[in-house]
Amino acid sequence: MALCFGPGWPRRLVSFPGEVHSHPQGRSSLPLLQEGSPATCHPLCLGDRKNSTQQSCLLCRRADTAPELCGLMLEAEGICAHQYCLFFANELFHRRPRNDGLMGFLPEDILHIVERAEQKDCFVCSESGATITCQERGCNRSFHFPCALEGGCVTQFLPHYRSYCWEHRPQQEPQAAPENTACLICLEPVEERTSYGTMVCPACQHAWFHRGCIQGQAMGAGIYCFQCPLCRDKDQFVPVMLILGIRVPLRMPLWENDNAYAHLGDRHSRCDARECLCPQGREHREGRG
Repeated sequence: MALCFGPGWPRRLVSFPGEVHSHPQGRSSLPLLQEGSPATCHPLCLGDRKNSTQQSCLLCRRADTAPELCGLMLEAEGICAHQYCLFFANELFHRRPRNDGLMGFLPEDILHIVERAEQKDCFVCSESGATITCQERGCNRSFHFPCALEGGCVTQFLPHYRSYCWEHRPQQEPQAAPENTACLICLEPVEERTSYGTMVCPACQHAWFHRGCIQGQAMGAGIYCFQCPLCRDKDQFVPVMLILGIRVPLRMPLWENDNAYAHLGDRHSRCDARECLCPQGREHREGRG
């Protein structure tokens, strides 16, 4: 019986008549290719190839990515996948309610996408299994979702979940930054002009910031409080940021959820005088006045 072995499992095995490919962690046996042909590991095994102790995403094959990057790790019916790896995979559609299993994606559809992606190499990391292809007509550049940032790609967190490579990504009009301009958020210098990593507010044209810095602000503020950090515009600012690939969560800001400013509503209720003259003591207060 052919087995995969620990980290660095071989991607190609020699098959023999009647042999099955069995996963060492107890998954059901999976048929190899035809007799005498080199066999590629089944996608279920490829999903665990890079990390034998922690569940890996079947689409990007990574287990150590932060939820802020790839979304939650979902698991159902023996399949593990990142939320955004599923959303951005080409030709993968919801066929169940969103609260069912893997966000409404059918396991057989996911396996079909993964098997087809075996023929596509990521132009960023050069490994196979790239499930995302640039939306520009005629462009064949494919990549894994976690590789998008490193490759200068844009993934739009909008209903159609479109993705673009570095050559065809939407970008701001070329604009030179004033001399000695610093990021409004981290106060570090920005590039000399607008680029993938340096952005400017489309409304006031005075707020410059790094892509990573404005992404961090968007994650904290959520859709209800995300705005230009200088002019506080929302009407122009938010749509442009979404088109440029900034993810803005559909939720209230984190400081509201954590009650970070709840103490501002507290009233001081104790006398701090060295010698308190109130007969009722330091903690006493009148109902009025």
